[in-house]
Amino acid sequence: MIYEKKEFVLSKQMLRSGTSIGANVEEAIGGQSKTGFISKLSIAYKEARETFYWIKLLKETDYLSKEMANSLLFDAVSFPKNCRIESRQVNSNFIVN
Repeated sequence: MIYEKKEFVLSKQMLRSGTSIGANVEEAIGGQSKTGFISKLSIAYKEARETFYWIKLLKETDYLSKEMANSLLFDAVSFPKNCRIESRQVNSNFIVN
């Protein structure tokens, strides 16, 4: 029983942070200002880092198989890198009317 509860808690945390990434990216895209865009993209970046943490924890505690965890970790590492690049491009190219 305790094993299942721990797995549920960890999985719930990963789901929460993982789904928050997409929601914040969508809000960034629909933002009305450069500041709003960068702010939401920064939140998405932080959520991606948190998701990375939860995936590593689930892997280390054997709640996720190595194959599944490695696949998820690859995605979790790629997204934050792309966020940093995007926010740098926005800083130099964003035009506010």
